Order: sequence, then C-alpha cells, then structure tokens
Amino acid sequence: MPHRSQPMTALLVFTGVNLALFNTISPVYDFVCFHPYWERRRERRRKEREAALAKGS
Repeated sequence: MPHRSQPMTALLVFTGVNLALFNTISPVYDFVCFHPYWERRRERRRKEREAALAKGS
C-alpha cells in the first residue's frame, strides 16, 4: 500500500525552502557581481584592447 500523501506538509516545506533561497540570493548576488576581481578584470581588458588598437594603427 502506498504511503500517505501529505500535501500541506509538502507545500510548507517547499515554501520554506524557496523563502530561504530567496532571502540568501541577494547577498550572494551582490558579493559575486560587485567583487573587486571583476573591476580589475574589466580594467585589464580595456587596457589590452587599447594596446591592441594602438599597436594595429
């Protein structure tokens, strides 16, 4: 015989997990997107592009 279905418990667990993930995504996103590494990388790539353009001219 199959186990009993508990839709309310499943719904509460699902909602709780989603709430926890939603509350933690903002700090994680900010940490990843605004990490100083990306600014340094962007600046380095800009300098490389400018050097390549100057060298090609």
